[in-house]
Amino acid sequence: LILSVTSGPADSIMPKDSDHKEPKDARAADVPEETVRQKVQANTPSPHTRNSPQASPPRFVSVEELMETAKGVTNMALAHEIMVNQDFEIKPAEPPEGSLERQVKEIMHKAFWDCMEAQLKEDPPSYEHAIKLLAEIKETLLSFLLPGHGRLQARIEEVLDLPLIQQQAENGALDIGHLSQFIVGMMGSFCAPCRDKDVNKLKEITEIVPLLKAIFSVLDLMKVDMANFALMSIRPHLMQQSVEYERNKFQQFLEKQPNALDYTEKWLEETAKCLRESDEEGCGAAELASPINVHNRAYLRLLKWDHASDPFPETVLMDQVRLQEMQQEVERLVLLSSVLLIVYTTTGEAISGLPGLMETLKTTVGAMLADMHMPSFNAPEAFATIGEKLCVELSSCLSRHGFPPFSADSSSGLKGQILSVIQPDNKVRALMDSRVQNYLLAVLESGQHRTPPLPGGLTPVSKELMKLAVGFSRLVNFNKLVYSPVSTQRRKPLRWCESSSVFLIG
Repeated sequence: LILSVTSGPADSIMPKDSDHKEPKDARAADVPEETVRQKVQANTPSPHTRNSPQASPPRFVSVEELMETAKGVTNMALAHEIMVNQDFEIKPAEPPEGSLERQVKEIMHKAFWDCMEAQLKEDPPSYEHAIKLLAEIKETLLSFLLPGHGRLQARIEEVLDLPLIQQQAENGALDIGHLSQFIVGMMGSFCAPCRDKDVNKLKEITEIVPLLKAIFSVLDLMKVDMANFALMSIRPHLMQQSVEYERNKFQQFLEKQPNALDYTEKWLEETAKCLRESDEEGCGAAELASPINVHNRAYLRLLKWDHASDPFPETVLMDQVRLQEMQQEVERLVLLSSVLLIVYTTTGEAISGLPGLMETLKTTVGAMLADMHMPSFNAPEAFATIGEKLCVELSSCLSRHGFPPFSADSSSGLKGQILSVIQPDNKVRALMDSRVQNYLLAVLESGQHRTPPLPGGLTPVSKELMKLAVGFSRLVNFNKLVYSPVSTQRRKPLRWCESSSVFLIG
């Protein structure tokens, strides 16, 4: 079977955001991670549905080539997620509640355990299924052992000796209960501390079939724990191998889709053009459009991206959801710091230095902004409520410390200024946004071992901003490492840097 596939940006091959959800790096206060991710993905259109460049003529590829490419991209996405997401962990796979898959699974499992229970109640009992389960349990227990666990291995081999168990079953001398208790004891030796409670519950089960059923459930959890422990242990050693692996996988994809970097080139060229046209800080156009500067500014632009209309660059497509979450966190921190700056500027010295007031105000504003990116969020109503609550809190605080309470004019003026922050062109909001952007740019330019000073007005959100900056910097640096050689193999050099690669790392 041969399929006709357009040799353009691979919509059907590149993984979609919804295929790799994960815990996010920077959380909005009190908002469940899954809710934010679902909202982000629901509002994010496919990056290749609008403004698509003219595709080249169709070429023919086999189904095998298509499946091989898709598998390579999927593996690349998994390796990438392990490296850039420090909270990545393997979770037990469970079909959705009420789904056909779950119903079939439950029916098949019930049929198996009912059949086994019927066999054990026969006279004489039939242990055919039970012995097969013991063999699986033995194999699982042995898989938990490390090379130095010779005595434990010998003990397991001795007690769960399958030929001997088969012989005992044939002669009616098999004691399944005794073997089950040995298995539970070994599980208690191998399990993580978080599983002690589950293992202790097994000791309370006396019926054979329910006990074996529960043993398999706990063993499945122990397998996941072991996999996550192994992942955590080897993550520091995976960096170089992961960079090379991801680079090779992307190169293989690029060979099958030769124009798969169209949007990346457009993204970088537009950034270079913007820098050429600017004359900030008195720098010359050549210095501003240097490869490193262009690259850092290009990544910073992703935190201002219009996901509804602009296709996302291919080299960062696997991080689109993560970068969109960072973009939302930047917007939240800008609004939060803007409101707090207005409060302290308006109120003056009366509240400066009062213990605990800053955290109280920050908590109040943060709670109101927690759902700011949800479709149901009403900005005018929320900021009006913020103004009301802050005025009440400030009046109470001033009274407790012997200052005159807020006058009606002062309260009205403060509420008006807070409400005006919702306008994108608000001067205070623009100022704080500029300071946040400059701080993130300074983090990219300063390297991993130096932390730039925090700009004025951002102290209240310093913890959240520094956490965001660390995650953003880690993501950018990893992508630089992976894609640094790509442009040297392109069919045409980027026009703004003929002698150097735009992916060059300084």
